[in-house]
Amino acid sequence: MEKADIRELLRASGFRFDKALGQNFIFDGNLLSAIAADAGAAAGETVVEIGTGAGTLTRALADAADRVISFEVDERLKDILSLTLAGADNVTVVFRDVLKMTDAELSAVVGGGSFRVAGNLPYCVTTPMIMRFAESDLPVSSITVMVQKEVADRLVARPGTPEYSAVTLGVKLFGDARITRDVGRRMFLPAPNVDSAVVRIDRVEGRSCGEDPAALRRIIRAGFAMRRKTLANNLAAAYSVPREKANEAIAAAGFPPLVRGETLSLSDYIKLLGALRATGTI
Repeated sequence: MEKADIRELLRASGFRFDKALGQNFIFDGNLLSAIAADAGAAAGETVVEIGTGAGTLTRALADAADRVISFEVDERLKDILSLTLAGADNVTVVFRDVLKMTDAELSAVVGGGSFRVAGNLPYCVTTPMIMRFAESDLPVSSITVMVQKEVADRLVARPGTPEYSAVTLGVKLFGDARITRDVGRRMFLPAPNVDSAVVRIDRVEGRSCGEDPAALRRIIRAGFAMRRKTLANNLAAAYSVPREKANEAIAAAGFPPLVRGETLSLSDYIKLLGALRATGTI
């Protein structure tokens, strides 16, 4: 659907955008098709979309993929979606909040087999939604989302940069992230106050190198707890151990005493976790 069509449809229906839900819809057909391609929507694929909205991205995904299961929390959109998704027989719209669903509940809706995640995420739930899938046991092969440009830069940041964060490493634990395209604010209805970008994260098996992912996530969060403090201070606080003990583990891992958590890579944190165990620090 073109921009004017969506505006007319929304206006005719009396729909009012809910700022609390972060509703900003995409209207450009070429962009929607490009995002669907970025997401890996293709023959033989099942795509789980987060945030059906007016159904424009849903339609683009459905044109390329075998199945689309789209989740939406705003039931006011039902009548609009009956028009925008008319004839799209491979689409199922589920009016539930994915963040409030268990893996078992989601699997019951999606069915068996791997699937790709895609969506134009509301800025207010961007990180929780990405991590909801990245940290799950669901058979997710990729996650492709439209997010605020600042968040996109954080997801693909390198160690030691201001954008590098615990979220960067949480995503890295799942797979490889890359920005596929930048999207200006004028491509949305209504236009937000910031620009956006599409990020695709492809799953890479075995990223934890045999370590418990939950233990790795905990040590990563500890390392970034207070960026202006040394890693030793952050570890001592997180694990309730003397700083000397934390320094012992850091030295055993081969890092300098004053190292900071934001300079370490995922492989460094895996090495550090082993050293913490070997020295009896945790």
